[in-house]
Amino acid sequence: MKIADRLRSALASPPSEPLLVGDLPEITAEADTPAAVLIAITERAEPGVILTVRREHLRTHAGQVAFPGGREETSDKSLMDTAIRETREETGIDLEGDGMILGTLDDLRPRTVRLPAIVVRPFVAILDAKAALELSSEVALAFWVPFGELARTDSWQSDTVFARGVQINARVFRHHDHIVWGMTERIMTRLLTLIED
Repeated sequence: MKIADRLRSALASPPSEPLLVGDLPEITAEADTPAAVLIAITERAEPGVILTVRREHLRTHAGQVAFPGGREETSDKSLMDTAIRETREETGIDLEGDGMILGTLDDLRPRTVRLPAIVVRPFVAILDAKAALELSSEVALAFWVPFGELARTDSWQSDTVFARGVQINARVFRHHDHIVWGMTERIMTRLLTLIED
């Protein structure tokens, strides 16, 4: 079964809360800033996901590996629009012509009060393998991680990372010189669980 088919099946059978795009729970906590990211999956010869590396000069998450995405803006009609807009701005990928959204994973919040009060909704999309990347000034680089690499147990380990000058012990995923941790690691873990199930 293809990755896209597995995800369609998994996202059509929600666990504890709705996952389908047409039946999303509202984000209502006043202290939380709504945001969205896009898990762009391509079914090329070796299926994988796209990740970006944020530039070092940015105010938030400088130098970190992340999915394309960002905070909701007043012009966005929904968090899906936020994910589509941010992905287009950061990577040049236009889902209206280059892919389609399958559904969404559970909302996530930071695990420490030292980080901004934000709630992130990850959207899952299948992307045309021929989609070209045009990176914005916020993105230092973008790269594809094959699912075969994500499934390797030796790529996952505990390590020390730094955020805002604070040392944190975290579960990380290593891909070449890149270290994925925090909310991005949690999203990737949830995605792998869906595919393996």
